[in-house]
Amino acid sequence: MPTATTRTTTVVVGAGHSGLAVSRCLADRSIDHVVLERGQVAASWRTQRWDSLRLLTPTWMTRLPGHTYAGDDPDGFLTAAEVADLVTGYGRDLPVRTGVEVTAVRPLDGGFEVRTSEGTWTADTVVLAAGLTRGVVPALAEALPDNLVSLHAIDYKNPGQLPDGGVLVVGPSSSGVQIAEELQLSGRQVTLATGEHVRLPRRYRDRDILWWMDAVGILDERYDELDDLVRARNLPSMQLVGGDRTLDLNVLQTTGVRLTGRLAAVRDGEALFSGSLANVCNLADLKLNRLLGTIDEHAGGSGERPEPTKVPDAPLGIDLRSGEIRSVLWATGIKPDHSWLDAPVFTPKGALRHDGGVTAVPGLYVTGLPVLRRRRSTFIDGAAADAADVTDHLAGFLAGSLSVKAPQRSAS
Repeated sequence: MPTATTRTTTVVVGAGHSGLAVSRCLADRSIDHVVLERGQVAASWRTQRWDSLRLLTPTWMTRLPGHTYAGDDPDGFLTAAEVADLVTGYGRDLPVRTGVEVTAVRPLDGGFEVRTSEGTWTADTVVLAAGLTRGVVPALAEALPDNLVSLHAIDYKNPGQLPDGGVLVVGPSSSGVQIAEELQLSGRQVTLATGEHVRLPRRYRDRDILWWMDAVGILDERYDELDDLVRARNLPSMQLVGGDRTLDLNVLQTTGVRLTGRLAAVRDGEALFSGSLANVCNLADLKLNRLLGTIDEHAGGSGERPEPTKVPDAPLGIDLRSGEIRSVLWATGIKPDHSWLDAPVFTPKGALRHDGGVTAVPGLYVTGLPVLRRRRSTFIDGAAADAADVTDHLAGFLAGSLSVKAPQRSAS
Protein backbone atom coordinates (compact mmCIF):
# COMPACT_ATOMS: atom_id res chain seq x y z
CA MET A 1 0.00 0.00 0.00
CA PRO A 2 1.30 3.49 -0.77
CA THR A 3 2.24 5.53 2.31
CA ALA A 4 3.53 8.68 0.57
CA THR A 5 3.50 9.11 -3.22
CA THR A 6 3.42 6.20 -5.63
CA ARG A 7 3.91 6.47 -9.38
CA THR A 8 2.02 4.59 -12.08
CA THR A 9 1.08 5.22 -15.69
CA THR A 10 -2.70 5.04 -15.34
CA VAL A 11 -5.06 5.20 -12.38
CA VAL A 12 -8.53 3.74 -12.88
CA VAL A 13 -11.04 4.95 -10.30
CA GLY A 14 -13.71 2.32 -9.65
CA ALA A 15 -13.74 -1.48 -9.78
CA GLY A 16 -17.12 -2.15 -11.27
CA HIS A 17 -17.47 -3.93 -14.59
CA SER A 18 -16.54 -0.80 -16.58
CA GLY A 19 -13.37 -0.09 -14.63
CA LEU A 20 -12.31 -3.73 -14.79
CA ALA A 21 -12.95 -3.84 -18.54
CA VAL A 22 -10.56 -0.90 -18.96
CA SER A 23 -8.05 -2.61 -16.67
CA ARG A 24 -8.13 -5.75 -18.82
CA CYS A 25 -7.55 -3.69 -21.99
CA LEU A 26 -4.67 -1.81 -20.32
CA ALA A 27 -3.14 -5.09 -19.18
CA ASP A 28 -3.39 -6.49 -22.71
CA ARG A 29 -1.32 -3.51 -23.87
CA SER A 30 1.15 -3.88 -20.95
CA ILE A 31 0.27 -0.40 -19.67
CA ASP A 32 1.21 -0.10 -16.00
CA HIS A 33 -1.86 0.81 -13.96
CA VAL A 34 -3.81 0.42 -10.74
CA VAL A 35 -7.56 0.22 -10.09
CA LEU A 36 -8.67 2.00 -6.90
CA GLU A 37 -11.97 1.00 -5.30
CA ARG A 38 -13.30 2.55 -2.09
CA GLY A 39 -15.35 -0.53 -1.21
CA GLN A 40 -15.15 -4.00 -2.64
CA VAL A 41 -15.22 -5.09 -6.27
CA ALA A 42 -18.74 -4.75 -7.76
CA ALA A 43 -19.84 -2.98 -4.57
CA SER A 44 -22.91 -1.34 -6.12
CA TRP A 45 -24.28 -4.72 -7.21
CA ARG A 46 -24.10 -5.86 -3.58
CA THR A 47 -25.34 -2.72 -1.82
CA GLN A 48 -27.46 -0.67 -4.24
CA ARG A 49 -29.89 -3.19 -5.68
CA TRP A 50 -33.17 -4.51 -4.30
CA ASP A 51 -33.46 -8.12 -3.19
CA SER A 52 -35.63 -9.45 -6.03
CA LEU A 53 -33.76 -7.72 -8.86
CA ARG A 54 -32.60 -9.65 -11.89
CA LEU A 55 -30.42 -8.25 -14.66
CA LEU A 56 -32.47 -6.75 -17.50
CA THR A 57 -30.21 -8.30 -20.13
CA PRO A 58 -30.07 -12.06 -20.82
CA THR A 59 -26.92 -13.88 -19.77
CA TRP A 60 -25.54 -14.09 -23.32
CA MET A 61 -25.14 -10.30 -23.07
CA THR A 62 -22.81 -10.46 -20.05
CA ARG A 63 -19.76 -10.04 -22.28
CA LEU A 64 -16.56 -8.34 -21.12
CA PRO A 65 -13.04 -8.18 -22.66
CA GLY A 66 -11.80 -11.75 -22.59
CA HIS A 67 -15.06 -13.09 -21.15
CA THR A 68 -18.21 -14.49 -22.74
CA TYR A 69 -20.99 -16.47 -21.09
CA ALA A 70 -20.34 -20.21 -21.33
CA GLY A 71 -23.10 -21.60 -19.13
CA ASP A 72 -26.15 -23.68 -19.99
CA ASP A 73 -28.74 -20.89 -19.68
CA PRO A 74 -27.86 -18.16 -22.20
CA ASP A 75 -31.42 -16.80 -22.13
CA GLY A 76 -31.61 -16.62 -18.34
CA PHE A 77 -31.26 -13.52 -16.17
CA LEU A 78 -28.70 -13.19 -13.40
CA THR A 79 -29.55 -12.00 -9.90
CA ALA A 80 -27.67 -9.00 -8.52
CA ALA A 81 -25.61 -11.34 -6.33
CA GLU A 82 -24.71 -13.47 -9.36
CA VAL A 83 -23.62 -10.35 -11.28
CA ALA A 84 -21.48 -9.30 -8.31
CA ASP A 85 -19.84 -12.72 -8.18
CA LEU A 86 -19.21 -12.68 -11.94
CA VAL A 87 -17.59 -9.24 -11.84
CA THR A 88 -15.55 -10.15 -8.75
CA GLY A 89 -14.20 -13.27 -10.44
CA TYR A 90 -13.44 -11.30 -13.59
CA GLY A 91 -11.27 -8.85 -11.64
CA ARG A 92 -9.43 -11.43 -9.57
CA ASP A 93 -6.17 -11.26 -11.58
CA LEU A 94 -6.23 -7.51 -12.19
CA PRO A 95 -4.28 -4.88 -10.16
CA VAL A 96 -7.19 -3.84 -7.95
CA ARG A 97 -6.77 -2.20 -4.55
CA THR A 98 -9.98 -2.30 -2.51
CA GLY A 99 -10.84 -0.22 0.52
CA VAL A 100 -9.02 2.78 -0.96
CA GLU A 101 -11.16 5.90 -1.21
CA VAL A 102 -10.18 8.51 -3.78
CA THR A 103 -10.53 11.95 -2.17
CA ALA A 104 -9.15 14.19 -4.94
CA VAL A 105 -8.03 14.03 -8.56
CA ARG A 106 -6.40 17.10 -10.11
CA PRO A 107 -4.27 17.76 -13.18
CA LEU A 108 -0.55 18.45 -12.69
CA ASP A 109 2.07 19.51 -15.20
CA GLY A 110 2.46 16.40 -17.34
CA GLY A 111 -0.01 14.23 -15.44
CA PHE A 112 -2.35 13.92 -12.47
CA GLU A 113 -2.30 13.78 -8.70
CA VAL A 114 -4.68 11.26 -7.16
CA ARG A 115 -5.12 11.60 -3.41
CA THR A 116 -6.57 8.66 -1.53
CA SER A 117 -7.27 7.46 1.99
CA GLU A 118 -4.00 5.51 1.84
CA GLY A 119 -1.61 7.94 0.21
CA THR A 120 -1.09 9.81 -3.04
CA TRP A 121 -0.56 8.52 -6.55
CA THR A 122 0.80 10.36 -9.55
CA ALA A 123 -0.08 9.18 -13.04
CA ASP A 124 0.13 10.19 -16.69
CA THR A 125 -3.53 9.33 -17.26
CA VAL A 126 -6.69 8.77 -15.22
CA VAL A 127 -9.86 6.86 -16.14
CA LEU A 128 -12.97 7.67 -14.13
CA ALA A 129 -15.08 4.53 -13.80
CA ALA A 130 -16.78 5.22 -10.49
CA GLY A 131 -20.18 4.26 -11.86
CA LEU A 132 -23.70 5.55 -11.17
CA THR A 133 -23.70 5.72 -7.39
CA ARG A 134 -25.87 8.70 -6.40
CA GLY A 135 -29.64 8.71 -6.39
CA VAL A 136 -31.25 11.78 -7.96
CA VAL A 137 -34.12 13.25 -5.97
CA PRO A 138 -35.89 16.36 -7.34
CA ALA A 139 -35.89 19.54 -5.29
CA LEU A 140 -39.66 19.34 -4.82
CA ALA A 141 -39.06 16.47 -2.36
CA GLU A 142 -38.14 19.09 0.23
CA ALA A 143 -41.79 20.15 0.32
CA LEU A 144 -43.09 16.71 1.35
CA PRO A 145 -44.92 16.58 4.69
CA ASP A 146 -42.60 15.52 7.50
CA ASN A 147 -44.65 12.42 8.36
CA LEU A 148 -43.95 10.73 5.01
CA VAL A 149 -41.14 8.20 4.55
CA SER A 150 -39.02 9.21 1.54
CA LEU A 151 -36.69 6.64 -0.04
CA HIS A 152 -34.74 6.53 -3.31
CA ALA A 153 -34.78 3.33 -5.37
CA ILE A 154 -31.01 3.00 -4.97
CA ASP A 155 -31.61 2.44 -1.23
CA TYR A 156 -34.67 0.20 -1.58
CA LYS A 157 -34.31 -3.48 -0.66
CA ASN A 158 -37.80 -4.88 -0.10
CA PRO A 159 -41.34 -3.81 0.95
CA GLY A 160 -40.47 -4.28 4.63
CA GLN A 161 -38.56 -1.00 4.58
CA LEU A 162 -41.77 0.97 4.09
CA PRO A 163 -44.70 1.42 6.46
CA ASP A 164 -48.07 -0.10 5.74
CA GLY A 165 -50.32 2.08 3.64
CA GLY A 166 -50.20 3.80 0.29
CA VAL A 167 -46.99 4.42 -1.63
CA LEU A 168 -46.35 7.06 -4.26
CA VAL A 169 -43.73 5.76 -6.70
CA VAL A 170 -42.27 8.58 -8.77
CA GLY A 171 -40.89 7.57 -12.16
CA PRO A 172 -41.91 4.87 -14.70
CA SER A 173 -38.39 3.62 -15.40
CA SER A 174 -37.35 -0.02 -15.16
CA SER A 175 -36.82 0.29 -11.42
CA GLY A 176 -40.04 2.29 -11.01
CA VAL A 177 -42.34 -0.28 -12.62
CA GLN A 178 -40.64 -3.24 -10.95
CA ILE A 179 -40.77 -1.74 -7.46
CA ALA A 180 -44.33 -0.49 -8.00
CA GLU A 181 -45.45 -4.02 -8.86
CA GLU A 182 -43.63 -5.53 -5.90
CA LEU A 183 -45.12 -3.01 -3.46
CA GLN A 184 -48.63 -3.44 -4.90
CA LEU A 185 -48.40 -7.23 -4.54
CA SER A 186 -47.23 -6.77 -0.94
CA GLY A 187 -50.66 -5.34 -0.11
CA ARG A 188 -49.95 -1.62 -0.39
CA GLN A 189 -51.91 0.65 -2.69
CA VAL A 190 -49.40 2.06 -5.15
CA THR A 191 -49.77 5.23 -7.17
CA LEU A 192 -47.25 5.58 -10.01
CA ALA A 193 -46.44 9.11 -11.16
CA THR A 194 -45.76 8.63 -14.86
CA GLY A 195 -43.70 10.88 -17.09
CA GLU A 196 -41.75 10.05 -20.23
CA HIS A 197 -40.94 6.34 -20.50
CA VAL A 198 -39.64 3.68 -22.88
CA ARG A 199 -42.16 0.88 -23.35
CA LEU A 200 -40.95 -2.50 -24.62
CA PRO A 201 -42.28 -6.05 -24.75
CA ARG A 202 -39.97 -8.61 -23.19
CA ARG A 203 -40.28 -10.82 -26.25
CA TYR A 204 -41.33 -10.21 -29.85
CA ARG A 205 -41.67 -12.80 -32.63
CA ASP A 206 -40.31 -15.55 -30.34
CA ARG A 207 -37.12 -13.66 -29.50
CA ASP A 208 -36.04 -11.47 -26.62
CA ILE A 209 -36.46 -7.81 -27.54
CA LEU A 210 -32.77 -7.15 -26.85
CA TRP A 211 -31.84 -9.95 -29.26
CA TRP A 212 -33.73 -8.04 -31.94
CA MET A 213 -32.20 -4.70 -30.98
CA ASP A 214 -28.78 -6.30 -31.23
CA ALA A 215 -29.57 -8.02 -34.55
CA VAL A 216 -30.86 -4.90 -36.33
CA GLY A 217 -27.93 -2.79 -35.10
CA ILE A 218 -29.78 -0.43 -32.76
CA LEU A 219 -27.48 -1.18 -29.82
CA ASP A 220 -24.45 -0.28 -31.95
CA GLU A 221 -25.71 3.17 -32.96
CA ARG A 222 -22.85 5.54 -32.13
CA TYR A 223 -23.09 8.55 -29.88
CA ASP A 224 -21.82 10.89 -32.62
CA GLU A 225 -24.50 9.69 -35.04
CA LEU A 226 -27.51 10.41 -32.81
CA ASP A 227 -29.73 13.41 -33.57
CA ASP A 228 -30.15 14.34 -29.89
CA LEU A 229 -27.33 12.88 -27.79
CA VAL A 230 -28.28 14.72 -24.59
CA ARG A 231 -31.79 13.32 -24.79
CA ALA A 232 -30.54 9.79 -25.52
CA ARG A 233 -28.23 9.89 -22.49
CA ASN A 234 -31.03 11.08 -20.20
CA LEU A 235 -33.88 8.79 -21.26
CA PRO A 236 -35.41 6.67 -18.47
CA SER A 237 -34.29 3.05 -18.44
CA MET A 238 -36.42 0.71 -20.55
CA GLN A 239 -39.51 -0.79 -18.96
CA LEU A 240 -38.19 -4.33 -18.72
CA VAL A 241 -37.94 -6.96 -16.01
CA GLY A 242 -35.45 -9.82 -15.91
CA GLY A 243 -37.45 -12.88 -16.97
CA ASP A 244 -39.75 -14.00 -19.75
CA ARG A 245 -42.67 -11.64 -19.12
CA THR A 246 -43.59 -8.12 -20.10
CA LEU A 247 -44.06 -5.51 -17.37
CA ASP A 248 -45.64 -2.30 -18.63
CA LEU A 249 -48.32 0.16 -17.52
CA ASN A 250 -51.12 -2.14 -18.73
CA VAL A 251 -49.82 -5.00 -16.61
CA LEU A 252 -49.43 -2.73 -13.59
CA GLN A 253 -53.02 -1.56 -13.89
CA THR A 254 -54.27 -5.15 -13.80
CA THR A 255 -52.58 -5.54 -10.40
CA GLY A 256 -54.34 -2.45 -9.09
CA VAL A 257 -51.60 0.17 -9.48
CA ARG A 258 -53.10 3.63 -9.99
CA LEU A 259 -51.51 5.85 -12.64
CA THR A 260 -51.13 9.61 -12.58
CA GLY A 261 -49.25 12.06 -14.73
CA ARG A 262 -45.77 13.32 -13.92
CA LEU A 263 -45.29 14.72 -10.40
CA ALA A 264 -45.07 18.44 -11.11
CA ALA A 265 -45.06 20.01 -7.64
CA VAL A 266 -45.77 19.56 -3.95
CA ARG A 267 -47.61 22.56 -2.60
CA ASP A 268 -49.27 23.02 0.80
CA GLY A 269 -49.12 19.29 1.44
CA GLU A 270 -50.67 18.32 -1.88
CA ALA A 271 -48.96 16.39 -4.68
CA LEU A 272 -49.82 18.00 -8.01
CA PHE A 273 -49.61 15.99 -11.22
CA SER A 274 -49.32 16.95 -14.87
CA GLY A 275 -52.33 16.38 -17.08
CA SER A 276 -50.16 14.94 -19.86
CA LEU A 277 -50.50 11.23 -19.00
CA ALA A 278 -52.31 10.44 -22.25
CA ASN A 279 -49.71 12.29 -24.29
CA VAL A 280 -46.68 10.53 -22.76
CA CYS A 281 -48.37 7.12 -23.09
CA ASN A 282 -49.25 7.78 -26.73
CA LEU A 283 -45.67 8.87 -27.43
CA ALA A 284 -44.28 5.72 -25.79
CA ASP A 285 -46.66 3.58 -27.87
CA LEU A 286 -45.65 5.43 -31.04
CA LYS A 287 -41.96 4.80 -30.41
CA LEU A 288 -42.63 1.18 -29.49
CA ASN A 289 -44.43 0.53 -32.76
CA ARG A 290 -41.71 2.35 -34.69
CA LEU A 291 -39.13 -0.01 -33.15
CA LEU A 292 -41.24 -3.09 -33.89
CA GLY A 293 -41.68 -1.86 -37.45
CA THR A 294 -37.91 -1.68 -37.83
CA ILE A 295 -37.66 -5.26 -36.59
CA ASP A 296 -40.38 -6.41 -39.00
CA GLU A 297 -38.59 -4.72 -41.89
CA HIS A 298 -35.38 -6.52 -40.93
CA ALA A 299 -37.02 -9.94 -40.45
CA GLY A 300 -39.78 -9.77 -43.04
CA GLY A 301 -43.46 -10.11 -42.32
CA SER A 302 -44.98 -8.74 -39.13
CA GLY A 303 -45.47 -9.80 -35.54
CA GLU A 304 -48.31 -9.35 -33.10
CA ARG A 305 -48.20 -5.84 -31.66
CA PRO A 306 -48.94 -5.09 -27.99
CA GLU A 307 -52.22 -3.39 -27.19
CA PRO A 308 -52.09 0.40 -26.79
CA THR A 309 -51.58 1.66 -23.27
CA LYS A 310 -54.85 2.01 -21.41
CA VAL A 311 -54.97 5.55 -20.07
CA PRO A 312 -57.23 5.97 -17.02
CA ASP A 313 -58.91 9.09 -15.70
CA ALA A 314 -55.98 10.14 -13.53
CA PRO A 315 -56.19 12.47 -10.52
CA LEU A 316 -54.42 15.80 -10.83
CA GLY A 317 -53.75 16.04 -7.10
CA ILE A 318 -53.47 13.92 -3.94
CA ASP A 319 -53.56 15.28 -0.39
CA LEU A 320 -50.38 13.94 1.20
CA ARG A 321 -51.64 14.88 4.69
CA SER A 322 -54.74 12.68 4.54
CA GLY A 323 -52.94 9.42 5.40
CA GLU A 324 -53.71 7.86 2.02
CA ILE A 325 -50.02 8.04 1.10
CA ARG A 326 -47.55 6.95 3.78
CA SER A 327 -44.32 6.85 1.79
CA VAL A 328 -42.71 8.09 -1.42
CA LEU A 329 -40.31 5.98 -3.50
CA TRP A 330 -38.15 7.98 -5.92
CA ALA A 331 -37.32 6.08 -9.12
CA THR A 332 -35.94 9.28 -10.61
CA GLY A 333 -32.54 8.20 -11.85
CA ILE A 334 -28.98 7.73 -10.66
CA LYS A 335 -25.84 9.68 -11.51
CA PRO A 336 -22.11 9.41 -10.89
CA ASP A 337 -20.49 11.21 -7.99
CA HIS A 338 -17.41 13.07 -9.22
CA SER A 339 -17.32 15.57 -6.37
CA TRP A 340 -13.67 14.70 -5.75
CA LEU A 341 -12.60 15.67 -9.29
CA ASP A 342 -10.87 19.06 -9.47
CA ALA A 343 -10.70 19.68 -13.21
CA PRO A 344 -12.45 22.06 -15.67
CA VAL A 345 -14.65 19.40 -17.26
CA PHE A 346 -18.10 20.14 -15.82
CA THR A 347 -21.12 21.80 -17.38
CA PRO A 348 -22.84 24.68 -15.52
CA LYS A 349 -25.32 22.08 -14.19
CA GLY A 350 -22.53 19.89 -12.82
CA ALA A 351 -22.53 17.12 -15.45
CA LEU A 352 -19.19 15.82 -16.63
CA ARG A 353 -18.56 17.00 -20.19
CA HIS A 354 -16.91 14.45 -22.49
CA ASP A 355 -16.73 13.37 -26.11
CA GLY A 356 -17.32 9.64 -26.09
CA GLY A 357 -15.38 9.26 -22.84
CA VAL A 358 -12.59 11.67 -23.81
CA THR A 359 -12.54 14.88 -21.74
CA ALA A 360 -11.03 18.25 -22.62
CA VAL A 361 -8.21 17.66 -20.12
CA PRO A 362 -5.53 15.64 -21.95
CA GLY A 363 -5.13 12.23 -20.36
CA LEU A 364 -8.43 12.29 -18.43
CA TYR A 365 -11.11 9.79 -19.47
CA VAL A 366 -14.49 8.57 -18.24
CA THR A 367 -16.37 5.33 -18.83
CA GLY A 368 -19.39 3.47 -17.51
CA LEU A 369 -21.98 6.12 -18.44
CA PRO A 370 -25.19 5.63 -20.49
CA VAL A 371 -24.69 5.94 -24.26
CA LEU A 372 -21.01 6.72 -23.67
CA ARG A 373 -19.96 5.66 -27.18
CA ARG A 374 -22.95 3.67 -28.43
CA ARG A 375 -26.40 2.71 -27.21
CA ARG A 376 -25.15 -0.59 -25.82
CA SER A 377 -22.88 1.35 -23.44
CA THR A 378 -25.83 1.45 -21.05
CA PHE A 379 -25.47 -2.30 -20.42
CA ILE A 380 -22.66 -4.54 -19.18
CA ASP A 381 -22.46 -5.76 -22.76
CA GLY A 382 -21.22 -2.35 -23.90
CA ALA A 383 -18.21 -2.20 -21.59
CA ALA A 384 -15.93 -4.21 -23.87
CA ALA A 385 -16.19 -1.96 -26.93
CA ASP A 386 -16.11 1.20 -24.81
CA ALA A 387 -13.04 0.04 -22.92
CA ALA A 388 -11.26 -0.86 -26.17
CA ASP A 389 -12.01 2.57 -27.67
CA VAL A 390 -10.99 4.54 -24.59
CA THR A 391 -7.82 2.49 -24.20
CA ASP A 392 -6.95 3.07 -27.86
CA HIS A 393 -7.19 6.82 -27.30
CA LEU A 394 -5.26 6.61 -24.03
CA ALA A 395 -2.47 4.58 -25.64
CA GLY A 396 -2.21 7.14 -28.44
CA PHE A 397 -1.96 9.91 -25.88
CA LEU A 398 0.83 8.09 -24.03
CA ALA A 399 2.66 7.58 -27.30
CA GLY A 400 2.80 11.33 -27.72
CA SER A 401 -0.12 11.89 -30.08
CA LEU A 402 -1.60 14.73 -28.04
CA SER A 403 -3.93 15.71 -30.87
CA VAL A 404 -5.23 12.18 -31.43
CA LYS A 405 -8.95 12.28 -32.20
CA ALA A 406 -11.66 10.34 -30.45
CA PRO A 407 -11.50 6.74 -31.72
CA GLN A 408 -13.70 5.66 -34.58
CA ARG A 409 -16.13 2.75 -34.45
CA SER A 410 -14.32 -0.35 -33.20
CA ALA A 411 -14.46 -3.64 -35.04
CA SER A 412 -16.61 -5.08 -32.27
